[in-house]
Amino acid sequence: MNGNGSSSFFGSDWLGAFLIIAILFGGGLWGGNGAPRENVATQEYVQMAINNQGVSNQLQQIALSSANNNYETAQLINAQTNSMLQQNNTNLINAIQGFNQVNQNMLTGFAGITNAIGQLGYHLDQCCCDIKTQMLQNRLDDANAALVAARGDISNAAQTQVILSTMGKWVANPAATAAA
Repeated sequence: MNGNGSSSFFGSDWLGAFLIIAILFGGGLWGGNGAPRENVATQEYVQMAINNQGVSNQLQQIALSSANNNYETAQLINAQTNSMLQQNNTNLINAIQGFNQVNQNMLTGFAGITNAIGQLGYHLDQCCCDIKTQMLQNRLDDANAALVAARGDISNAAQTQVILSTMGKWVANPAATAAA
């Protein structure tokens, strides 16, 4: 019985195949006359060949395992690189969107400032216009007051002349003093 549960020649498939091939092509282990041949595979040689074959198989398994590990490692690195690139792309998109939002906020703020400056200019124009109008109104009021006063003076002078002309000759008395 071999390791996988099936029986084979001499306990190993490849050993049996080796011996059969050696018998068929080598003319058997014995010479044609029944005497042993001198270049016969001895038990030590066969055991050494079996051991070498086992070591060779193990080395092939190690090499295959190493290649598989290298492939898996490359796949893991590739997946990690892909993940990092996707994360970097996401980070760049988020940064760009953040900068766009900052720019948008700045533009909105500057538009508000520009609007406020425009309104301030309008209010300054209105204020100056109101001040000029008030100054002109004050001058007009002063001129009207002077006109009213002048008209009053003229009217008083005219009335005085009328009164004096109706009374006839009139002489003014000196003013009374406080001592008298």
